[in-house]
Formats: sequence, structure tokens, C-alpha cells
Amino acid sequence: MKPRGKYKFELYTAEGTTNSSLAFGNLLSLCKAYLADRYEIEVIDVFRQPQRALAQSIRMTPTLVKRSPHPARTIVGTLSQTQRVLTALGIDLAAEKTLPRA
Repeated sequence: MKPRGKYKFELYTAEGTTNSSLAFGNLLSLCKAYLADRYEIEVIDVFRQPQRALAQSIRMTPTLVKRSPHPARTIVGTLSQTQRVLTALGIDLAAEKTLPRA
């Protein structure tokens, strides 16, 4: 299988909320465990950047958007069910395990 590029995520949060904190922690754990050094996470606080959230049609927090590799995918929630999150994001663990680690 052809190696995939770096994963780029946008996590839309509401600063100070438990669910947003949980989502960030769960995403970070997932990335460290399954994507090694092949990920970037941008956290966007909807209170500080409401126009950006609206422009992206973000209506709930926390919302995770996988921008790359394509196709883009969106998940709402705390990201606590790891296997479901991996499936929803289209991350194939068998393919990821064959990739060389940087």
C-alpha cells in the first residue's frame, strides 16, 4: 500500500469546557499511539474565532475535522471511542503499521 502523508486535524473547541478538554486529550493520545510523528493538530477556540467556525459550518463543539490526507472527514464529540474514531477518520491501522517511522 502506498504510504500516506501527514495527517492534518482541526479541532474546534469551546475553551474551558470539559468536553473540549476531553476531545483534545483523546485526539492527542490517538495520534501519539497510531500516527507517531505524522500529524498536526490545530485547535480553534470558537469563542475567540467565531467567524472561522461559522465559515466552516461548525455548529457544535468539540468538532474534529481531518483536512488531510483526503477525503476530509468530520466528527463531533469527545473522541472517546478510539476504534470508532479511527474508522470514521478513515485511518487504516494495517496500512499505518507498514509505514516507516520518522
